[in-house]
Amino acid sequence: MLAASRIALRDGLRASAAIHSSIRQAALTSGVSSQFPLRPSNNSRSCPSRRRFSHTAPAAAKEQVSVTFVKPDGSQVTAKSKVGENLLDIIIDNDVDIDGFGACEGTLACSTCHLIFKQEDFDSLPEEATDEELDMLDLAYGLTDTSRLGCQVCMTKKLDGLVVKVPEGVNDQR
Repeated sequence: MLAASRIALRDGLRASAAIHSSIRQAALTSGVSSQFPLRPSNNSRSCPSRRRFSHTAPAAAKEQVSVTFVKPDGSQVTAKSKVGENLLDIIIDNDVDIDGFGACEGTLACSTCHLIFKQEDFDSLPEEATDEELDMLDLAYGLTDTSRLGCQVCMTKKLDGLVVKVPEGVNDQR
């Protein structure tokens, strides 16, 4: 029963992502302005994400980067993506199977995309956590000094080869 729920959640996230992508593509081809986001942004970050409209992708977005996710059982999954994608989108786009991950779909309304970074990687992240992210992190399971929410960390060329740890559990307080 629990496995069926997980599969349904994952399929729902994929369907939602496909719908958002279709809407964005239709808006871009019809010339809709980038001032009409698909959903309101919860912060003022400049991280290009598939959750916002944009007329043109930044030149850097064409560069490929990789990130390795270390699951609680010790297994590792390496995923490739474009510069500018956030870690939550990378997990969804690459079908990385992590139980309960990204329940709010990146709206900064839960802490299920909690990831743990090595200190040197954490220090090299381009942006610090916002107050909203810190509030959600307070609810995260297994919180550390180097914890961040995957939906708020965007890949840069400098982060290529990043290795992050997935905590042993999630705490969904939605």
